[in-house]
Amino acid sequence: MNIGIILPNWIGDVVMATPTLRAIRLHFGAQARISGVLRPYVVPVLEGTDWLDEQLLYDPRHSDRRYHSLTVASQLRRRRIDTLLLLTNSLRTGAIGWLSGARRRIGYARGGRGALLTDRLTAPRNGRHLAPIPAIDYYLAIARAAGCEQLSRQMHLSTLPRDDQLAERVWSTLELDSKRFTVLFNTGGAKGAAKDWPTEYFIQVAQHIISTYDASILVLCGPQERATAENIERAVGDPRVTSMANPRVLSFVNDQSGLGVAKALVRRSDLMVTTDSGPRHFAHAFDVPVITLYGPNDPRWTEPYHPRSLHLIEDVPCGPCARRTCPLAHHRCMRELAVDRVSSAVQDLMQAHVLPRAA
Repeated sequence: MNIGIILPNWIGDVVMATPTLRAIRLHFGAQARISGVLRPYVVPVLEGTDWLDEQLLYDPRHSDRRYHSLTVASQLRRRRIDTLLLLTNSLRTGAIGWLSGARRRIGYARGGRGALLTDRLTAPRNGRHLAPIPAIDYYLAIARAAGCEQLSRQMHLSTLPRDDQLAERVWSTLELDSKRFTVLFNTGGAKGAAKDWPTEYFIQVAQHIISTYDASILVLCGPQERATAENIERAVGDPRVTSMANPRVLSFVNDQSGLGVAKALVRRSDLMVTTDSGPRHFAHAFDVPVITLYGPNDPRWTEPYHPRSLHLIEDVPCGPCARRTCPLAHHRCMRELAVDRVSSAVQDLMQAHVLPRAA
């Protein structure tokens, strides 16, 4: 049995697809060969897991034609795929599925691609608009259509030994073991500035945490968030607040190793405060308490079913608008999400999950 899975395009969506990957592997068993089609930049998300037998890299905008749609379709055709699951919604991936020659092509009939599928799912709607269905359930419905019955919603990730070793080096370099707890801040988001919580608010929450708990704070960052991470570290001016933008860390953690190391750092942390971006799902997968600060997006789309998480969102007349930048230029959904609410949420999760475990 040859199975193909076209995976989502974004880091967080891939994490939310892990229950589906697990269900597919459990249903079809070790004798099935499962090929995953995924974007190159999400490969580190699944490193250490064993649901896929191989990965076919796909990026229609890449300068190398080996990553393009026709090449991927040809690779799938050579593998004689019996069943192809399309976790994406695009017409382009529907065409890849049709060109692959897979006997069964299972996905949502959206974007005009219904005729390219053999098994068509209908996305729930509220009138003209799509109903806000959690991505975990959205993907699991595709697994159910393929015959899967073990449909746990629990997300799961793993880490590689090299990433754990680098995380240990970060911990040692920044002297994070000198405090009982380590709180991670994740300030960025790949889909535009509308998800950003003001830097000065993160600074105030950091000051509250270090003055209240025997804790250190580590600010995660990719290349685009380094300036923000440096600003937080510099503004607090306390050695208990450090960041991945620290030159001592950048000397051995680079852009290629960054995502794997981020997983390992989340895994060994005690609490995470994050914007609505992909790395927050690392906390869900590793059962780390997490506070998510929502802005323009409806939390119902990304419900993690994680008992140790809190979602904070400010009810504003213009939201949730799901825009990448604030169309009204006031960014009220994030600016009016008060520091006191976030500090109170930190206290709630510390008392409920972190302090009892330490005791």
